[in-house]
Amino acid sequence: MSYYKHHVFFCCNRRDSGARCCCEHDAQAMRDYAKQKVKELKLSGQGKVRINQAGCLDRCDEGPVLVVYPEAVWYTYVDREDIDEIVSEHLQHGRVVERLKI
Repeated sequence: MSYYKHHVFFCCNRRDSGARCCCEHDAQAMRDYAKQKVKELKLSGQGKVRINQAGCLDRCDEGPVLVVYPEAVWYTYVDREDIDEIVSEHLQHGRVVERLKI
């Protein structure tokens, strides 16, 4: 069994060259929000959910991205409501949020 039921990686890469990057979309703030939400719902910790920051996940053209393992489901998001839906549907109930999947 994996140490975490779900391991979530938010791309928080910043490209100084001017090329598109997830940080243009407040990726760090969204990661912080997801981490806090998971803690508030008591979903964090061993055997539960871990929210992490990642460097470039190389999908910047698809907007801000995050990936949920072990399922390897890639999502994009726009706002906190999208993060809430991913937390509720995928992390709590095991249902992929098709409308946000990339």
